Amino acid sequence: MQIIFKRNLFLSLLCMLFADFLAAQQPVEQWNRFEIELKHAYRGNSFHDIKLTAKFTNKDTSYLVDGFFDGNGIFKIRFMPEKTGTWTYVTSSNVNALNNRKGSFECIPASGRNHGIVRVSNIYSFKYADGKQYYPVGTTAYAWNHMSQETQQFTLQSLKNSGFNKVRMCVFPKEYNLVKEEPEIYPFVSTGMEKGPDGKERKSWDLSTFNPEFFRVLEKQIDELNKLGIEADLILFHPYDKGRWGFDSLSMDVNFKYIKYIVARLSSFRNVWWSIANEWDLVKYKTHDDWIALSKAVAAADPYHHLASIHGSTAKYIEYWLPCYTHASIQDEAPVMNWGAAAILRNAYQKPVIYDEVGYEGNLQSRWGRYSGEEMTYLMWMGAIGGTYVTHGEAFMFKDATDTIFWAKGGMFKGSSWKRAGFLRRIMEEAPGPLEMSDVSRDFKTASGGDGHYIIYFGKEINTYWDFNLPQKNGSFSRLTSGKKFKVEIIDTWNMTITSVSDVFETASVEDYRLFDKERKKIRLPMNPYLALRVTERKQ
Repeated sequence: MQIIFKRNLFLSLLCMLFADFLAAQQPVEQWNRFEIELKHAYRGNSFHDIKLTAKFTNKDTSYLVDGFFDGNGIFKIRFMPEKTGTWTYVTSSNVNALNNRKGSFECIPASGRNHGIVRVSNIYSFKYADGKQYYPVGTTAYAWNHMSQETQQFTLQSLKNSGFNKVRMCVFPKEYNLVKEEPEIYPFVSTGMEKGPDGKERKSWDLSTFNPEFFRVLEKQIDELNKLGIEADLILFHPYDKGRWGFDSLSMDVNFKYIKYIVARLSSFRNVWWSIANEWDLVKYKTHDDWIALSKAVAAADPYHHLASIHGSTAKYIEYWLPCYTHASIQDEAPVMNWGAAAILRNAYQKPVIYDEVGYEGNLQSRWGRYSGEEMTYLMWMGAIGGTYVTHGEAFMFKDATDTIFWAKGGMFKGSSWKRAGFLRRIMEEAPGPLEMSDVSRDFKTASGGDGHYIIYFGKEINTYWDFNLPQKNGSFSRLTSGKKFKVEIIDTWNMTITSVSDVFETASVEDYRLFDKERKKIRLPMNPYLALRVTERKQ
């Protein structure tokens, strides 16, 4: 028996050394994931009793990263290296078997479509970590990840060539009059059945025990989005439960443990954003101060400081200026229905603004779900011209609530504005930089994308002609002067066409803060609504 014990001990030590050797030899791309897997059998609650962290060091940079229990005696620590070179690590734990485990790996430069994590850039906009500009052109599919495997595949296929680069989605399942499907898997382990607050039978949960399989599935879904170049705007809490599962009424203690667990698992995924809640003010079991505390807990737990915000019901705002929020995620259509209003909140909060819900293209009876495709496209352009961003959504129901309404369940796009969203993204990406209003509070239709680059949007107006004229002010860029030559393109935002105007225009002297063409040239416009102009300087 003693010989067998010694042999097994030797083999265990050999396996540990071999695992460390493999970890040291396996290179990891910048902003990809490095993972440590450790095994330890424990009879208690491994989710909460065992503490596990690792310190990762690269030259003068270090990160302290939380580990997590992944079931079946397996503990994991995940790390997203933001710098190339050799990284070393050492673990720390209240369990000897997991403590002081050391290793290293090599981080190599990113390749292909790996541009890194998205960050706030220049106060009001976003960039990938490698410097590439990022324009959030998002859509909404709240519970797509809780639908059948077939629907999930339809959703991913629909998103593949859509032009969207952000999706809002919930961690917890959704109960709504248009979403009744029962998920196949849950974030907690079920202990049987119980009576809910409404007296109906529902599943009961062991809230001290997470279901690792649920989170593994979620991770796969996020990785599938990443392959498509799509950011997962992950909604951590929401009010759409209504006692069916009880996930909206978890105690604050459970909420904090859930945050710690999900951030430990997912913060190494470069395409994750944290949306602390959707319609936070409609969750009757949490107070305003609870939401602030939960938001701060997410920020404190995330070593990489992913983009994070919180979303309220219509025109319900919160203290977006707090450091735990990187940007404002707003539900309010008024700012993008009225000329010049979109930029007001941007200037007030001094942060990027994403109008994550302004209503949806669809045919529902509810007013928020019956925009035409033209109206949805118009609102997206109104947000863009104000230097902000509008999230798309569609809600078509042709039979009954079992329909795969994309806003709720994903599936296939059935509307028309989704194509126009991709076209808008193309226009933004072709600019030198993010749009901002050229002459804020004075000219509500003209935006600047850099020196010598303007977008003018006419919205629903139908104009016969446009007199060439530009504001002297050019946002944060150099003021326009006389003698500059420009070309003009007519953009039909609905028909998605771009038509060049043959004339060359040259600015005259300033007249009351505006510069006209020196010959007072004008352009004949198509008699259509939803037109825009792209005015770009011709370099000598």
